[in-house]
This record gives sequence, C-alpha cells and structure tokens, in this order.
Amino acid sequence: MDVRRLQCAAARRHSGALRRRDRRSVRLLLDTNILIWWLFQSRNLTREVFTAIHDPDNTTYVSVASAWEMAIKVATKRLAVPPDLASWLPAEIDRQGFTTLSVDLHHVLAIETLPRLHRDPFDRLLVAQAQAHRLTIATADRVFAAYGVDHLPCW
Repeated sequence: MDVRRLQCAAARRHSGALRRRDRRSVRLLLDTNILIWWLFQSRNLTREVFTAIHDPDNTTYVSVASAWEMAIKVATKRLAVPPDLASWLPAEIDRQGFTTLSVDLHHVLAIETLPRLHRDPFDRLLVAQAQAHRLTIATADRVFAAYGVDHLPCW
C-alpha cells in the first residue's frame, strides 16, 4: 500500500486536509475520539488514519487535554474503560509509543484568538496546541478544517 498516495488523495478530497507532497513524516495530534477509537480498536478509523498512526516514521501525540476529557467522560459514565483510568491510560499511551503533549499557559491563552466555530473547549485547546507546535490533527470532526490547521480527516 502506498501511504503517501493515499494521504495525498485524502488531501485533495478534503479542503485544508493533510498535504504531504514534500514531507516524509507527520507529527500527528490525536483528537480525543480518534484516541478512544484507536485504544479500543474501533472500525470507525479510516485506513488513512490507521496507517498514519501505525507508521513508525510519524510521531503521534496525545494531549493532556484528551486525558482530561476522557476522565470527565468516565466520571459521568459516558465512557467505559478498564478499571483505574489513572493507571490504565498512561500505560496505554506508553505501550502505543505515543508522546504526551502537556497543556501550558500559551496554549490556553491562544484559545482567545481562535474563531468561535464551536463551543467544545477541548477541541479548541487541541487546535491551539496544533497551531503552536505545527501538528496535524487526526479527527472525525469536520469543524477542524475551518480552523485552518493541518488535519487528517477520519470521515
């Protein structure tokens, strides 16, 4: 399978989507839903997203904001995970070879300058982090395209 060809085709199909013509690797930030789908081996992942995460040439980041969002979902019974999220999630992130991306003051303050395209504070924080670190967001949420960040669509 020619990953570069698939990713370029995806870029042509989706305005603002990942463009990899002159890059060999991607620094990929997982949206929380993509992270959950990956960890639970969901069939919702597209071949392009699966391949990009699995590609050893790419660096895959998980934001602390996604862990925060997952903790809220577990606490409100909207997400079921193995017992003890506090032990399980860091171990899974490490086992998958993902890199944790901390949230800092600059990320939080950058949210103020983002257009108000939707109200999800976690998504807005991921956009700010992607902009600050020039990351490509793997997402199933079409609104990310409107922010002008590189994204790898999962739809």
